[in-house]
Amino acid sequence: MFTGIISDIGEVESVEAGANLHRLRIACSYDAETIIPGASIACSGPCLTVAAHGKSSNRSWFEVDAGAETLERTTARHWKAGTRLNLERPLKIGGELGGHLVTGHVDAVATIAAIADFDGMRRIDVNVPENLARFIAEKGSVALDGTSLTVNSVESYFFSVLLIPHTLQVTTWGEKRAGDKINLEVDLMARYAARLASGSF
Repeated sequence: MFTGIISDIGEVESVEAGANLHRLRIACSYDAETIIPGASIACSGPCLTVAAHGKSSNRSWFEVDAGAETLERTTARHWKAGTRLNLERPLKIGGELGGHLVTGHVDAVATIAAIADFDGMRRIDVNVPENLARFIAEKGSVALDGTSLTVNSVESYFFSVLLIPHTLQVTTWGEKRAGDKINLEVDLMARYAARLASGSF
């Protein structure tokens, strides 16, 4: 379980691409001794399991496997050497919940429809897949590329979020452009509320 508060920006160093499985090596600033094989790290949204770790030069690295489901539902299939990723390590019991409860189970890939910069901030309009639009609510929470954000407005199959200067500095959001694909995870509570309201069991 995560909170959507990004703690590091990682960079893909290499990709071993198979038909249904990609092995990725990701450089990061985490202390290599604290990265444990079998542990989870959210990488721009999807929760991935550490398969190996180490240190080279002055940076740590860890390796993860992105399986068929992850490759199908996320942007991981497009990651290559040099791709920068928002990283977050799991929430510890008793830790500060600064964002919202994020599972690292990406629902779909969404598209950035438009970007507007003003006063050091950035408004991003997102085109959400039609089947997920009902889970997006004004002033609700959403995880985009692993980042916990508040929905500012909703109109049809589009919604907007506003990023403050700090968020732009400590994540990859300052690098995004209109048309980019991003990982979308809807709010966990919204998902269960919709399931209960549907009455279909």
